[in-house]
Amino acid sequence: MKIHEYQAKDLLARYKVATTAGYVAATPDEARAAAEKLPGPLYVVKAQIHAGGRGKGGGIRLAKSPDEVEQIAAKMLGMTLVTRQTGPEGRLVRTVCVQEGVEIEKELYVGLVLDRAQSRLVMMASTEGGVEIEQVAAEAPGKIFKETVDPRVGLQPFQARNLAYDLGLTGDHVKQATSFFLNLYQLYVGVDASLAEINPLAITQDGRLLALDAKINLDDNALTRHPDLAAWRDPNEEDPLEVEASTCRLNYIKLDGNVACIVNGAGLAMATMDIIKLVGGKPANFLDVGGGANAETVRNGFGILLSDPNVKAVLINIFGGIVRCDRVASGVIEAVRTLAVNVPVVVRLEGTNAEEAAQTLRKSDLEFIVASSLEDAAQKAVAAAKAA
Repeated sequence: MKIHEYQAKDLLARYKVATTAGYVAATPDEARAAAEKLPGPLYVVKAQIHAGGRGKGGGIRLAKSPDEVEQIAAKMLGMTLVTRQTGPEGRLVRTVCVQEGVEIEKELYVGLVLDRAQSRLVMMASTEGGVEIEQVAAEAPGKIFKETVDPRVGLQPFQARNLAYDLGLTGDHVKQATSFFLNLYQLYVGVDASLAEINPLAITQDGRLLALDAKINLDDNALTRHPDLAAWRDPNEEDPLEVEASTCRLNYIKLDGNVACIVNGAGLAMATMDIIKLVGGKPANFLDVGGGANAETVRNGFGILLSDPNVKAVLINIFGGIVRCDRVASGVIEAVRTLAVNVPVVVRLEGTNAEEAAQTLRKSDLEFIVASSLEDAAQKAVAAAKAA
């Protein structure tokens, strides 16, 4: 789950990670009041959306007085902010964060992420702050320094100092950076994060190390342990279909193709998308209805898929292990009748009672396209989408 910058800053403060003071505002008056609580004379007004690149899109502005903060907020609130990460449709700005402005001497980067190849957390740091880390990795990989964390003991002080030295820090800055990195690690594990990124980590002209921006993602599977953080979810920043899917307990991600998929099991879902691409099509989504696919889950899945106007065909690929294929077939028939589906539906059912399921589909008064294999199903679904 993604959270807003002002929420991430709240977590930084909880874990004593040095950052700038700031307040969230939903109106120009609130923005002015927020500025009046800050020391000044420099302020930063930041649009709060779940996307990077806000500065280039006009979503980050400097101000030199509470009056100017109010004026900037009046223009920023309600605007559609377009960045490289939002796509051309952009995101509506509903809130801004008014923060203390500082004089910056140097910008650094630090991030904490799970390295799946090692099954361990890795803290990364770079002297190239203010730049997307992917760009640094592509253009100057030698400027990214890493420390791998042993989960039995956590990030150690010597590792934090190593990163500080890698960044070229000296004196009191090494002490500040060591504390910063260790506290950031405690935050990551404490809230079950999946990403913690500080960009930039600034060295100010008065000698402080401060997080000027923060991006923190939380592990959805751990939110039951953090109900206070789960309440931070902002559905306005998510795809409406993905929000609806989550309420139906379906794992759904919208893509830009035209062949929709209903599959049980994440691995099978990814394989289904791969083979759609292999035979010349484009998947419209990832949708895992889980191991116990039934009439309700299939119906909910259909409803979400058909809300996407790009969908020209639906491919149902179910393996009947936990669930019997004939029961899935009955659920598919019921769902199609209930929702009056008007696009071609290709069905491939394999596993327990697969033959009975195929007969059930063929004997129905609905025009299903029954496939004999995954490759056959993908070819028929792509052909049906192209014909439509």
